[in-house]
Amino acid sequence: QVQLVESGGGLVQAGGSLRLSCAASVSIFSFNTMGWYRQAPGKQRELVATITSNGTSNYADSVKGRFTISRDNAKNTLYLQMNSLKPEDTAVYFCNAANFLSYWGQGTQVTVSS
Repeated sequence: QVQLVESGGGLVQAGGSLRLSCAASVSIFSFNTMGWYRQAPGKQRELVATITSNGTSNYADSVKGRFTISRDNAKNTLYLQMNSLKPEDTAVYFCNAANFLSYWGQGTQVTVSS
């Protein structure tokens, strides 16, 4: 059974940084695409960034130049480095991994104060 466990969320002031991690219970080589999504209160879940098995990354316009997604296949872990955080980045951040199926973590809260 695939399990994804996010960590690294917390409370940070605007302009600060956080690094999210997503540890998988299986080898992440099996996933074609992994990504980070977020959901703010009262809003739909939205894509933040994705990365393919060959390292190609894609970002939402709102985070381009501030966030960096990466994956460490040896550690079976996905990362999201978040810099220059803004209050509008406040949300629950979810890790996703996909091959023929799609798997989700339980989420980690990120709160950015102004």
